[in-house]
Amino acid sequence: MRHFYLLLFLLCSYASLAQGIKGTVYTPEGEVLPFATIYIKALETGSSTNEQGKYEVALPQGNYELVFQHLGYAPVLKNIQVQNDYVTLDITLSDQVIQLKEVEVNARAEDPAYTIIRKAIAKSKFHRLQVQRYQAKVYIKGAGRVKDVPFFLERALEKEGVDSSTVFLTESVSEVTFEQPNTLKEKVISIRAIGEENNTSPNGFINGSFYDPELVGVISPLSPRAFAYYKFQFAGSFIDRNHEINKIRVIPRSRGDDVFSGYIYIIDDLWSIHSVNMFTYKQGFKIEVKQMSAPIQETVWMPVSHHIDVSGKIFGIDLEYKYLATVSDYDITLNPDLQVDLVVVDEKIEKELAAVLEKEEKLDKSKLTEDSTAIFKNEQRLTRKELRKTLKAYEKELEKQEEAPDVVENRSMSVDSTAYQQDSSYWEKIRPVPLTDMEIKSYQKMDSTAIVEKEEQEAAAQEEKTGVDRPRKNLGLGRVIFGTTISLSKQSSLEYKSPLSELNFNTVEGYHFTVPLVLRTQLLEKQLQIAPTARYAFAREKLTGKLAIHYPIGENQLKIEGGRYVSQFNADDPIHPFLNTFTTLLYEQNFIKLYEKDYVQFGLRRKVSDKLRLEADVSWAKRRQLFNNTYHSWRDRETRVYTPNAPENLELEDTSFPTHDAFIFSVQGEYQPFLKYRIKNEEKSIVNESSPTFRLSYRKGIPEVLNSQVNYDVLEVGVQHQFDIGVRGRLDYHVYAGSFLNNQSLYFMDFQHFMGNRTIIQMSDPVGSFRLLDYYLYSTGKEYLATHLYYQFRKFLFTQFFEVRLLGIKENILFNYLKTDLSPHYMEVGYSLDNVLRFLRVEAVANFEDGKYRNFGVRIGIATTLENLFN
Repeated sequence: MRHFYLLLFLLCSYASLAQGIKGTVYTPEGEVLPFATIYIKALETGSSTNEQGKYEVALPQGNYELVFQHLGYAPVLKNIQVQNDYVTLDITLSDQVIQLKEVEVNARAEDPAYTIIRKAIAKSKFHRLQVQRYQAKVYIKGAGRVKDVPFFLERALEKEGVDSSTVFLTESVSEVTFEQPNTLKEKVISIRAIGEENNTSPNGFINGSFYDPELVGVISPLSPRAFAYYKFQFAGSFIDRNHEINKIRVIPRSRGDDVFSGYIYIIDDLWSIHSVNMFTYKQGFKIEVKQMSAPIQETVWMPVSHHIDVSGKIFGIDLEYKYLATVSDYDITLNPDLQVDLVVVDEKIEKELAAVLEKEEKLDKSKLTEDSTAIFKNEQRLTRKELRKTLKAYEKELEKQEEAPDVVENRSMSVDSTAYQQDSSYWEKIRPVPLTDMEIKSYQKMDSTAIVEKEEQEAAAQEEKTGVDRPRKNLGLGRVIFGTTISLSKQSSLEYKSPLSELNFNTVEGYHFTVPLVLRTQLLEKQLQIAPTARYAFAREKLTGKLAIHYPIGENQLKIEGGRYVSQFNADDPIHPFLNTFTTLLYEQNFIKLYEKDYVQFGLRRKVSDKLRLEADVSWAKRRQLFNNTYHSWRDRETRVYTPNAPENLELEDTSFPTHDAFIFSVQGEYQPFLKYRIKNEEKSIVNESSPTFRLSYRKGIPEVLNSQVNYDVLEVGVQHQFDIGVRGRLDYHVYAGSFLNNQSLYFMDFQHFMGNRTIIQMSDPVGSFRLLDYYLYSTGKEYLATHLYYQFRKFLFTQFFEVRLLGIKENILFNYLKTDLSPHYMEVGYSLDNVLRFLRVEAVANFEDGKYRNFGVRIGIATTLENLFN
């Protein structure tokens, strides 16, 4: 009968559907009931009421059984006949009658919720693997608005046309296909979007599953680790379609982000999800998730409606996004290995039955290895322990059969060529959830704005197509001052950066500016990049420059660079020129140390495989010492004078050097042996945290080649990785060690330098850099060992308070260690608050030498927790 109805539906879809059902759903008090689910069993189609409690579903002629349901209310079944017009059917849902089971009351009694959840957790992997493949149609409607803004932003936002009405609207219809183990294909049939979604897409919840251990980074109540994160309470049960539904309250052991609060409804005996009504926090934004499932087949319940609300404040702006999604036209294929009515036994509660099962005939390990599903065929009752062991063995067998076992996610999305061309009449016919009055007005208002934006986009596209700039204000002066990118042709562009953005100061060059240009063009179907840079120093009255050329050759990246230019002794540039400008002019602290070189460098980067990458460089340079040429400052501090341009160092009494030539060769390899991948639209990306990165590098100063006066060899090994520890803790580490195997002739720029910092601003990588270390004092030409540890807590000191966690703030501790041949044991211990004001990291750090306290400092950097809400 199901196939007959599907065929009938497809035949009727060729004609305009002018019939169906519509109406309003009410509460017992006569109030409209928003987001109630309407499920049409024969068509395996779900719909929903809008915020005003209204629904409207186009249907072919025929007889239908409808189920109206909403969490907290008893479902209502209605049989209707659809002929040549819409059937108006208003429904009043009555309050759900919740029955409480008899519970033994004593100090040792366990809440019945725990055995329900234990069974649901044990069977969650079974449910995840139960459906081999499914197809469905997904309709998503989203709306966002600004609820409130600070008074000082009101006028600015009004000028931009932003008020408390809707600023974002979207509707889309997609065909979704899922195949085990992790392939999801989405084809967007039609889409209509106005405004910015701001990374609040609900697809992570719609396409994900609460049967997975995590959903968009939040621990599921059905995760194997759930009891470390949650407490559970039995809140009663009710009957829905002849099934007893258990209402379980989910209580986080520690409220905050990455955990759910609310209720999960579990179907008794099946131990599958009936519905969900929970919320969580991500980066301080509250995300409410309501999900309703329906029986697609007798023992298979799948989601048919989702209601997701995102709300929160950023910089005082109160934002709200609401999404409603309905899933219809399910076509599922069950896993033939798992088609069994399975009884799960909780050995903790059902001790006698578990003991009986242990005495019954069991499969030995060799038989289980040969056929992990044999136990399902022979046993209808399994303890939780036996079920977990069996499913684990079954999954391992499936992994061996997979074509790409290293792929953890394979997703693709395509958009139909006519998806953006549908008019309002199309949406009126296909829309399963009617628009609210506000949404209708917002579409009318924002459509007029979109017309103007479309005209501007078309003009910009024409400009890019022809390569001719359209007239604009401040065409000449504005571009000179602020920089621009000019389209030279269809395949070429020139990027120009403003000299003002590159204007800085140091004691060697005084005020200086650079004019970097980047020319990009196509050569043999590859992008050739040519980047000339000019630099003028006022104190030296000297113009220098360099030219860099990048070009891909197969799997290789070729780089050629040369010219006369200045460089920091540490080629990794430990201090930014802009930051040094202010420390020098305001505090007379000239941290940046420079030398000049005439040089030519050839570099080759080769990707042998995703797991192995190689780099090789060869360079020749004539290197000259530079000296301070100015003592200019904005504030004269009597207690300070500018330090010489020659850095201080423990191993060298004098780091100055004569003009000399240097011919240097270096090679480096990186290896990640355990990589996992994600595939999106057939493009494979690496899951970086899936494998540690091992590094091996060798650098050689070659004497007598092109008059080279250096002769040294240095070998370094290192490893870097990040992984989760315990309850939402995360550890990042970076350890490396090296030795100069030969140091017969080398100059200070050839030493091994470390990423130090002497300013309050921390701009370098938080894992791999020091906070209070002098830039060059511990640089070495001998042996060295460095360790960086960075641990993020879910809950530590301030984050013990829910209100702090609600702001998205994380707490971290850091430990840095350095030892060279002549240095003391240098250590840094620090504490940081991450994601302060959404984008800052504030650190308090103390350093020690040979175990003795030396100094304390505060550092401010960019937050390490900036991420998509639904990642």
